[in-house]
Amino acid sequence: MDSGGEYSGVLAEVFSRARPMGGEKIRFRCECAYDGTDFCGWQSQKGGGSVQDFIEERLGRIFKEPVRIHGSGRTDAGVHATGQVFHFDAAWSHPDGALLAALRSSNRADVRIKSLKRVGKDFHARYGAKGKRYVYYMHRGVALPHLARYRWSLRGRDPDPEKMAAAAELLTGEHDFTAFSASRGADARENPVKTLSRLEVVSRGAEMRVVAEGSGFMYKMVRMLVGALVDVGTGRLDEGDIREILASKKRGNYFQAAPAQGLFLQRVFY
Repeated sequence: MDSGGEYSGVLAEVFSRARPMGGEKIRFRCECAYDGTDFCGWQSQKGGGSVQDFIEERLGRIFKEPVRIHGSGRTDAGVHATGQVFHFDAAWSHPDGALLAALRSSNRADVRIKSLKRVGKDFHARYGAKGKRYVYYMHRGVALPHLARYRWSLRGRDPDPEKMAAAAELLTGEHDFTAFSASRGADARENPVKTLSRLEVVSRGAEMRVVAEGSGFMYKMVRMLVGALVDVGTGRLDEGDIREILASKKRGNYFQAAPAQGLFLQRVFY
């Protein structure tokens, strides 16, 4: 439901309010999708420009006061989402559909609030998440313009999906994935042992994708995994190299991370 129809009067009232709404605060769980091309990532930045900044600006207009949202986790600049989850607390005396319509009322087309519902105060979008599913899309050759911002165009590379799948099996399960992550200050305190329950390579014609599902992911981990698998598929690396790199538990210049534009956060599990 968008900003017109039965909620148009409520929306006019909401946006004309001069002071914050009173009453007990309610926790709302939302799911959103976004095209990350023109954003600097999910997480709020000092200069703005993130998905979080945009949504918080919308909520600030609705509630006439700052409203902080809490996402299930970060996505980096250029990364997309079809199932990012966040929550926020706010007092709201109108139908929930009106709040959803108000959040959707922006003219910006690259963010879509898919759903909104009331949840208990014990729900937390980040700390309650049990796992995530990412999908990385690739295209043999050069993708057409309407797809190029959502695919990694492999151009002259033609990776063997069977070799990639065999290497993916070696990476499935519980491992220390330090060698398949990039350095980010706060990550020094993160446990590098993750359980990768699914790492699947799907190839149909010119289109390829890698589905990664697990308990958690380190900084750039999915993009690093994809970069390594493509190198195996093209013969630059082999299964023995993957075993050695994984066992090293050290970051290095073994392979390059796949570009951001092919990556989607598809689902968060609770």
